[in-house]
Amino acid sequence: MIKTFNDLNIASNICELLKKQGIITPTKVQERLIPTARSGNDVIVQSKTGTGKTLAFLLPVMERIKKVQMAQALIIAPTRELAIQISKVAANLYPVTNVDSVIICGGVDFERQRDKLKRNPQLIIGTPGRLLDQLSRKAIDLSSVNKVVIDEADEMLKLGFIEDVETLIESTANDRQLILCSATIPDRIKTLAAQFMHKPQIIFVEPKVITLDNIKQTVIRIKEANKFDELCKVIDAERPYLAMIFCAKKDETSWLAEELAKKGYEVDELHGDLTQQQRNFVLKKFREAKLQLLVTTDIAARGLDIEGVTHVISFDIPRDVTSYIHRIGRTGRAGQSGTAITLVTDREMDKLRNIEAGIKKQLNVQGSNNKKSIVSNKQNKNRQENSKSRRMMKTKASIKLKTAGKGNTHKQVNKRGYKQKSK
Repeated sequence: MIKTFNDLNIASNICELLKKQGIITPTKVQERLIPTARSGNDVIVQSKTGTGKTLAFLLPVMERIKKVQMAQALIIAPTRELAIQISKVAANLYPVTNVDSVIICGGVDFERQRDKLKRNPQLIIGTPGRLLDQLSRKAIDLSSVNKVVIDEADEMLKLGFIEDVETLIESTANDRQLILCSATIPDRIKTLAAQFMHKPQIIFVEPKVITLDNIKQTVIRIKEANKFDELCKVIDAERPYLAMIFCAKKDETSWLAEELAKKGYEVDELHGDLTQQQRNFVLKKFREAKLQLLVTTDIAARGLDIEGVTHVISFDIPRDVTSYIHRIGRTGRAGQSGTAITLVTDREMDKLRNIEAGIKKQLNVQGSNNKKSIVSNKQNKNRQENSKSRRMMKTKASIKLKTAGKGNTHKQVNKRGYKQKSK
């Protein structure tokens, strides 16, 4: 039975580093992928997010990189956030692996990234669009890359990046090893695998039973015309310490953030049209509780771990159960309780039923004629709970929270949120 990374024949200095980081026992996907990937075979890994895939593919890839200063491995991620997360894990391993890595993604100055590529890094981590851009300008040479990882392939498909990924794979060495990680394996992903993989070994890690017991889940049935007003009522009734509000589209995110700012809430937006510098700025404010509300697309549903998020509100219902789980998973972390509220119109009830089937739970649905249950009946209890939570968090953050409902205490934030003025 595998109990430690030593049992997987991982170098002792790497095991010691992982131990210092609190990583001692390998996850199931790490147990199975590390020895398989180490053999050099093509691998398809079907496993949900959060199972430890990043370390599972990084360790065998990095240990097989030769001490030659040229590109030997490529990891492709669907979003900047995930690429950054992977690059941080790789950077943490650098002291013992000495593998030189670089991240290539949007939101960072193109020429600065080009300069980093000139040093011929051994490991390249990036998003399809920016990688392809660098490739088309001959700023990057992938012909020596013989280890390729495609992370969250199904997300690549949803975001329309599959053709870009195929172009990048074709630019690598013919004798490459391809590791394909995906939560689901739709037909288009099967086609990609058949085209580029040779007798791949398939690893399927049974997902854990979904446990959302520490997250209080509520659905509010509304009319489309009343959506914004209902959201404001929820915010005022719940009085969150930190809340993430999810929208389906980038333009709606900007609109909603601006409308909430007009109402006096401390709010900003996060979506793919912002530069990396702008994203970092917004996230820093949110982490420091200088914002109460973060209006975002599903770009923030993965790869972000922000302490103190008490509420997740879906202004638009998630497209599927996986997106729902990722969204509400932003709250109730580290053993804390959390609240997830989803606004649903009549025409979206079928989507809600699919989500309920996926999580194997019937959610508490409150009709628009039963607003009192969330605005009044639960208000006192929630305020007591959140007041206690806020007091503990305020002490830690040393920040005094300005809650909704006290207009003169709020800062109004403009569309981009970089200048604030008192309301």
